[in-house]
Amino acid sequence: MPQETITETYICLTTFDNPFDPIDDFDNWYNYDMEKGYNCCGYVDRVSHYFDGMTEKEKVVELERAIDEILVTNPLNIFKKVKRSVEVAV
Repeated sequence: MPQETITETYICLTTFDNPFDPIDDFDNWYNYDMEKGYNCCGYVDRVSHYFDGMTEKEKVVELERAIDEILVTNPLNIFKKVKRSVEVAV
């Protein structure tokens, strides 16, 4: 019997110089990010507007909105968005 799957979309903010993938190798990516002083997770947290009662879908939409805002407003041009869809067994 074939296994059922769903598609999950992962969205992250990273920098062009970080050699690690924030989705597949988070620990190494995070260590590099913090050592360089970027703190992408904290930056996204400061820009995003989450509130109690948001659905998971609303949270994902807000995450992407915050990342897009950073990409448009940050003058350093060091950031990029990583977005990947993955099939996950349920």
